[in-house]
Amino acid sequence: MAEPGKIESEEARAARAAARARRSRAAAEASEEQALEELTEKVVFINRSSKVVKGGRRFSFSALIVTGDKRGRVGVGMGKAGEVADAIRKGGELARAHMVQVSLKDATIPHEVVSHYDGARILLRPASPGTGIIAGKSVRAVLESAGVKDVLTKSLGSRNAVNVVKATLDALQQLRLREDIYQSRGLPLKTKAGQPAPPPPPTETGPVTETGGVTATATATT
Repeated sequence: MAEPGKIESEEARAARAAARARRSRAAAEASEEQALEELTEKVVFINRSSKVVKGGRRFSFSALIVTGDKRGRVGVGMGKAGEVADAIRKGGELARAHMVQVSLKDATIPHEVVSHYDGARILLRPASPGTGIIAGKSVRAVLESAGVKDVLTKSLGSRNAVNVVKATLDALQQLRLREDIYQSRGLPLKTKAGQPAPPPPPTETGPVTETGGVTATATATT
């Protein structure tokens, strides 16, 4: 027969383990809720389609949703359902599941970029602080969700909301910072303006000759 003290100690250990598990689950749920609260969700476009069946029409809805944390992560999702609320919910879930990281430079983009998607063609250009987002509804939703505050844009092709949003997302994914480009090529980062540049490599010089009073130095290139 087990001793009473030993039984109580085992029960206490089990109770403490259960309490720790509950606290860890609560902390995980709280962190997940906080992450979801930080995300912004924008409804860009809702489309209604109908199918003629025996006895009347059957309607279905599709919703284009853009989700982002305004710190460089953004995603796009298209939800389809028989009700508008269900379509928006499905689109938000898909957008959160397919979020991508984009490269930003302060409140704007690092360089100009042009992107194509089907018939849509989008041009993005960096802008000075205080310019704001000069863009239409669809492009603005993606840029605001990504965290861009100053940018110049132009839609040069189709106005279809789905194609414009996907072309804008593709343009953001093409952005690269200067540091990333130099690192990928294995090159040292260039010095900033105002700092002395490294000395040029030495060259091999030949004999000095005089031609018509002008001194010329023959330089041998390798």
